[in-house]
Amino acid sequence: MQEKYSALFTPWKIGNVEIKNRIVMCPMGGTSLFGWMEPNHFDKESANLFRQIAQNNVGLIIPGIAPLRDTILGKWLYQGKGKFKKLKEFMDEIHSTGAKLFVQLTAGFGRSFAITNALVPFLKYKPLGALMKPIIDIQHICASPSELPSRWAEDVMCRALTKKEIEQFIYAFAETARLCKEAGVDGVEVHAVHEGYLLDQFTLPYTNKRTDEYGGSFENRYRFPVQVVQAIKKACGKDYPVSLRYSVISKTKGFCEGAVPGEEYTEVGRDMAESERAAKYLQDAGYDMLNADNGTYDAWYWAHPPAYMPENCNLDDVAHIKKFVDIPVVCAGRMRPDDAAEAIKEGRIDAMGVARQFLTDQQWVTKLMQGREAEIKPCICCHNACFDMAHYKGAANDEKFEDASHMARCALNPCTMQSGKYDVTPAKKKRKIAVVGGGIGGMEVALTAKKRGHDVTIYEKSDRLGGVFIAAAAPDFKEKDKQLIRWYIDEVKKSGITVKFNAEVKDVSALDADKVVVATGSKARKLRLPGIERSMEAVDYLLGAPVGEDVVIIGGGLTGCEIAYDLIQKGKRPVIVEMKNDLIAVRGVCLANSSYLRDYFKFKKTPVYLESGVTEIGKDSVTIREKDGKLVKVKADSVITSVGYTPSPLGGAKKSLIVGDASRVGNLRTVIWQARRVGRKL
Repeated sequence: MQEKYSALFTPWKIGNVEIKNRIVMCPMGGTSLFGWMEPNHFDKESANLFRQIAQNNVGLIIPGIAPLRDTILGKWLYQGKGKFKKLKEFMDEIHSTGAKLFVQLTAGFGRSFAITNALVPFLKYKPLGALMKPIIDIQHICASPSELPSRWAEDVMCRALTKKEIEQFIYAFAETARLCKEAGVDGVEVHAVHEGYLLDQFTLPYTNKRTDEYGGSFENRYRFPVQVVQAIKKACGKDYPVSLRYSVISKTKGFCEGAVPGEEYTEVGRDMAESERAAKYLQDAGYDMLNADNGTYDAWYWAHPPAYMPENCNLDDVAHIKKFVDIPVVCAGRMRPDDAAEAIKEGRIDAMGVARQFLTDQQWVTKLMQGREAEIKPCICCHNACFDMAHYKGAANDEKFEDASHMARCALNPCTMQSGKYDVTPAKKKRKIAVVGGGIGGMEVALTAKKRGHDVTIYEKSDRLGGVFIAAAAPDFKEKDKQLIRWYIDEVKKSGITVKFNAEVKDVSALDADKVVVATGSKARKLRLPGIERSMEAVDYLLGAPVGEDVVIIGGGLTGCEIAYDLIQKGKRPVIVEMKNDLIAVRGVCLANSSYLRDYFKFKKTPVYLESGVTEIGKDSVTIREKDGKLVKVKADSVITSVGYTPSPLGGAKKSLIVGDASRVGNLRTVIWQARRVGRKL
């Protein structure tokens, strides 16, 4: 292990509980030990994940939120003791590794519940909600401190929580914590005065308009989380550790409006002055640790930072708040291990919180300790499988039920939270496998086939591996994507797979192989309009084609918006033209990612033409037809088209297996998962 990481591997305490090192696995939706979108039970899938992580040198594990009241059927978590007996057996396994584990408990989501499109009518219309109530009580799930607009369906109001319901939650926190303690759980974490969830909504001025003892003054707004910890301590004893998931600053301008880094704004939630007071107030109430970052669901990218957010994005704010408390403070949010170690050494924080990197590579802590950093498969902050809740104009949470009910999977690691489904087993018969195309899909299927014992050769028409992902990873803010390419290339080299470069295959039947897999990717869609020859494709720009100062981007999907972001970073002046009614109006892109880009363009006053199209590209301008039919001419030194891709399978390859974008254009999740499925069958 490098000396710069040494501070991460020193012991510390939360109350009387000693943790062997300062790496905390932070909670993630979908990793609850009691299940997620289903009746509560001891969840074997989550337990399998935590076993792997505990065996790989993590200090403290905090599973994802355990709702005190089931989303489905409404049963209380403390009802039914059988799952706690299984939990006790599991805790013995965890403790045998030297790790500790806290269970995170939540009252719920309030207006932040990511309601899917199918459920919106049941929240919007009370009679329909009453019909659904025995199965999903959506009115209760979305109940908030006051009558508030849903974060996901802004035209729908969420009702106010009653005092009786508050009392029920407080009792449930205490009773469930008591059962966790009896099961050998090392502590509990209260979720949360954090991220704009229900308890946090009570504390924030813009979401709490109550006139009873739970609204108005500072003490009233924080009464609910204070009563929760007091009840837990009464039930479990004052020495039983209770952590609090805590957002230092809300970073919120208003409903559905976040503040991006560097933006001057008026805070409507918790500002730093209140946070200084609140942190000590909550400590004095009985909390033993603050597990901290920033943000709300209205500024979601602070708590779930995409690649556009700076690394260590919450560190300075969390380090500041530590000055006002005597309890340990954990910081999360794109934390770099070397910077976290330095901050711990300096006493600025007590531990580093890490979440989604554990989904991508359960062994990353061990690899760090052993000086094998290059072997760590990097999380690229894409949220494509762990949290792909998409939201845009006209859609609430545009997510498949399969994804809503099975969060915390990983786009880059199909085995995570899917035990057995993607495991690689030895083949019964060794074969010669030819893979045409050395992009991510080609390398994934080649690695899978090689692990099964086959003789594998990759035929790549260029002089390097990576395919179109080389272009996707080109911007400066895509360093993790570049690391992913390097990881794949290193794995291919170590595996002994034969790679033939500058080897364009035109006839798969000529290959010396028992099976051929085609992974030739996709090609850009072509626009037909006057002056199109003056434009360049997105890939050309990403691979280094020069552009002028004023750049029009045709297409406001994810690629077009990332190009606009990159142009702004370089001091250029982009204009985005999009035919849909919103930017990134597609399924599969998490709101944390898309809302950052939308908010960033507002901050930078980037011109965005929605429900519009380009009619002509001139020598130094572009003509845009707006929604009302009005023609607008804008200056354009350069024009970049980003209007999607179509599969480009190799001609004559119908009898071959086709993977990745050559089969169906998607994202890394669709590419890698499909390539793994194909490789398992070879």
